[in-house]
Amino acid sequence: MNITLEELKKRYQSALRLLEECRVCPRECKVNRPQREKGYCQLGSSLVISSSGPHFGEEPPLVGRHGSGTIFFTSCNLDCIFCQNYDISHYRHGEEVSPEELATIMLHLQQRGSHNINLVTPTPQTPQILEALYYARQEGLHIPIVYNCGGYEPMEVLRLLEGVVDIYMPDIKYSDEEKAFKLSGINRYPQVAKEALKEMHRQVGDLHIDSQGIAQRGLLIRHLVLPNNLAGTADIVRFIAHELSPHSYVNIMDQYRPLFKADSYPPVNRSITGEEFQAAIDLARKEGLYRGFSSRRLILWF
Repeated sequence: MNITLEELKKRYQSALRLLEECRVCPRECKVNRPQREKGYCQLGSSLVISSSGPHFGEEPPLVGRHGSGTIFFTSCNLDCIFCQNYDISHYRHGEEVSPEELATIMLHLQQRGSHNINLVTPTPQTPQILEALYYARQEGLHIPIVYNCGGYEPMEVLRLLEGVVDIYMPDIKYSDEEKAFKLSGINRYPQVAKEALKEMHRQVGDLHIDSQGIAQRGLLIRHLVLPNNLAGTADIVRFIAHELSPHSYVNIMDQYRPLFKADSYPPVNRSITGEEFQAAIDLARKEGLYRGFSSRRLILWF
């Protein structure tokens, strides 16, 4: 985070005003959340989190020796029928906390040695998170902030995050608008996600990893391989290599499982095959992104 406290206060105050006619995400529900009107995410103006703690299942540059200080936020602005965290995103399990309490959680994670504060599915609650970051920064929070999102982000909010977020970690899920609507219930996903990733890269650039192997700043992209090539991996890796940066750090993920409602949708009612995953790797290699891998998740970097 490289902005002043005074500027951070202005940012969170501006962001909170977006809740009054909500346009915190590209759905633009235009409801008044402080007045308890609810849009798609079914959240008001209170912060709701599911869990927090050091997490060792993230990408190696985030985890290091002491883990990524992960906070899972309740709800989501996507509607994926195969959601892997549906209890949090769809059933909205969690508890309300104040911005001051969230700041305390962040500081506790820092005290435990976490290498970063990893905000998982922050999009619907970004204004309140910014307020919490203000209080945490007042009390000495200094480790990198990771914005771990679904890629469906509005430009207005991303610009408020400039200088606040150190590491953007978006998914880029689909290259086809029709498939994005069918599987995740969102309009204009490819267009919105590509513009969002370009803005993220403009702000933080390629991923910078220090001499200890820990990410400090930059863009780390995730792409989940889906059955039957429903994600459109070829177009996505081409976009990353040619419109973002050939030095992009990308995680091509193989952990798709037919969870939540996926059993009822034949295109996605099975896990991916080894051949499908290998094809995704080959496509990334073809675009010059491939360099190595770590365990079951392929890590692509230059």
